[in-house]
Amino acid sequence: MLPYRGISRRKQRQRWLAGFLGIATLLLLLLARSPASAAMPKHYTELEFPPLPEIQVPEYARYQLDNGMVVFLLQDRELPLVQGKAYFHTGKRLEPEDKVGLASLTAEVMRSGGTEEHAADELNQLLAQKAAAVETSMSRTYGQATFNALSEDTELVMSLFAEVLRQPVFDQQKLELAKTQNRGQISRRNDDPGEIASREFRKLVYGDRSPYARTTEYHTIDNITRDDLVAFYQQYIHPNNAILGIVGDFDMTKMRSLVEKTFADWQPKPDLDLPPLPEVEQARQSGVFTVDRPQLTQSYVRLGHLGGKINNPDFPALSVLNQVLNGFGGRLFDQIRSQKGLAYSVYGVWQPRYDYPGYFIAGGQTQSKTTVPFIQAILEELERVRQEPITSEELNQAQESTLNSFVFNFDSPEQILSRLMRYEYYDYPQNFIFQYREAVENTTIEQVQQAAQEYLHPNRLVTLVVGNTDTIEPPLSSLGENVQVESLDISIPEPQKS
Repeated sequence: MLPYRGISRRKQRQRWLAGFLGIATLLLLLLARSPASAAMPKHYTELEFPPLPEIQVPEYARYQLDNGMVVFLLQDRELPLVQGKAYFHTGKRLEPEDKVGLASLTAEVMRSGGTEEHAADELNQLLAQKAAAVETSMSRTYGQATFNALSEDTELVMSLFAEVLRQPVFDQQKLELAKTQNRGQISRRNDDPGEIASREFRKLVYGDRSPYARTTEYHTIDNITRDDLVAFYQQYIHPNNAILGIVGDFDMTKMRSLVEKTFADWQPKPDLDLPPLPEVEQARQSGVFTVDRPQLTQSYVRLGHLGGKINNPDFPALSVLNQVLNGFGGRLFDQIRSQKGLAYSVYGVWQPRYDYPGYFIAGGQTQSKTTVPFIQAILEELERVRQEPITSEELNQAQESTLNSFVFNFDSPEQILSRLMRYEYYDYPQNFIFQYREAVENTTIEQVQQAAQEYLHPNRLVTLVVGNTDTIEPPLSSLGENVQVESLDISIPEPQKS
């Protein structure tokens, strides 16, 4: 027999045996040194853990410049890094209905288009040489700009950050590139069934014309011009409409001077007038809706209705309810996935928002043939939690889970600063999170049931299924008497001809 890599099998066996004997000898020596009375491992139910340490919020400074800009400073000397963030009272919800996509394009080209001092390529090169970053973005409810720098480069990077905020040129070529990329995203938006389910569910709850659910289309992108970007920028990006936060390795006194030097001469907009927030009401009050995707072998299910805000006094009880329903020990996972085997994933969550109503949403993924039993099982669990008080054990586990995860709100100084800025932005008290923790600690079984009865509305649930409707058996119409199943059209409108 040919040798293997130049070594005969006999020699291989000899070496293997020698190695095995060596390991065995080492293990015997270690065992001989171990005390004979070594304790057996405890069962996990017998383990005892010390109480979590009391959370200490680091000191921070909050002040306001003469031009109206609110500033937060939080020192962190652990690493030679400085991070900054600015929030602006704006967002995608404030863009015109016929120009959906304007806010995001404004934020994108504000950065990608360069500044009056530095062209785009030059700005990128300066930042790359310093391993720094300046970025801008737009969410549904706010505009954001950020920077990251080594502490030794803070002054330079902050000056470039200020240029992007104060002197963007909105280069036409960069705008055209961004619009082309947006068109590509529109063309691919029906590729992911999970994304389809999330998008269409929002439309069912808020309405397809609501700023909280509408989508960019080819024609809304085509409607946007450079003048629109400039006008949107001029309406919202001002120091008296901004909150600036900086965290990292710096001296507080020197940083205050640097902020003053960089931003104090930025002139405020004296006639700043923010539009009222869009009204919100539930669009579809009930019903069963489908998006037919014949290529799928499983269904993506969403059901829910309009919800509330985070500052709702009952939010702590609803948070406890979330824990009762969800997670590995929650009712939905235990009953629907583990006991009945009806789901790959399952959840039911009250999801509020800071300054507009969120929603309650339940759902998950299941086989096509188990779609109807899956939906019925969710409805049964929701009705059960409304009609029957939760147990003391469930209450304790839910409270402990919520309170034990509380520490993750303080993972880093950056996270603490972001939360402080969010509370400032949405006009919440700075100690809101501690008020919430205290309320969770004091939540009772009666409060949880009362919250379930008051905020979960079976008669207002809209149900959406994205899947192969031909293989869903029994059909969705069997979910109740006189159930009419409506098919949703998600085809993408063609671009307008020039």
